[in-house]
Amino acid sequence: MTDHSIQGKVALIAGGAKNLGGLIARDLAQQGAAAVAIHYNSAASKADAEATVAAVQAAGAQAVALQGDLTTAAAVERLFADAIAAVGRPDIAINTVGKVLKKPITEISETEYDEMSAVNAKTAFFFLKEAGKHVNDNGKVVTLVTSLLGAFTPFYASYAGTKAPVEHFTRAAAKEFGARGISVTAIGPGPMDTSFFYPAEGADAVAYHKTAAALSPHSKTGLTDIEDVVPFIRHLVSDGWWITGQTILINGGYTTK
Repeated sequence: MTDHSIQGKVALIAGGAKNLGGLIARDLAQQGAAAVAIHYNSAASKADAEATVAAVQAAGAQAVALQGDLTTAAAVERLFADAIAAVGRPDIAINTVGKVLKKPITEISETEYDEMSAVNAKTAFFFLKEAGKHVNDNGKVVTLVTSLLGAFTPFYASYAGTKAPVEHFTRAAAKEFGARGISVTAIGPGPMDTSFFYPAEGADAVAYHKTAAALSPHSKTGLTDIEDVVPFIRHLVSDGWWITGQTILINGGYTTK
């Protein structure tokens, strides 16, 4: 019988320095992962990456921090190559990379659109490509998208719109990698109580989001807390392997499909 536990496995987390990615890295180490490769984008998140490495090591796992702007295929190839050289071929590959822009369609420049597309769609595509080449048989692959994929709302066209292709990337990869026992899923959290969320939102919008989910009164912030998302990811990369090709919205009733 195939072992789907986390114990002894190797993980690679893109965007693993802080917020949800950092908590996932810590959780996998606490669940018995042997090693975690932690990607961070730039010097601005280097200290966070180093703190996460230290926490992973304190939990008993090997850890390495790897920097890179993943908006080119070559950079994603290099990330996987460097991770494999440092900690071995991954059994678990998780991509939390994303960029948000809240702006009317009529005000979005071509440069802004290209950047959003590169971060949210292109990076996800090539991460899945490299995962398909390098993740071990019976591995697990997860991409972070957004619960706005289930929303009817203005101002997020470039954000939700460039995350939307990941749904089909996920379905296609799940079909193509399934013969090797690899599951591929996408997770769409609601607006999370992290530094990723607040810069794009005004005070009125923050107040709305904190009351918009059915379960908001029972959340410590009213938003989606990263501590409530991690257990689902833990499940998908272990006993939940039979779920594949799906986009799962984890948001306390913020949106649905």
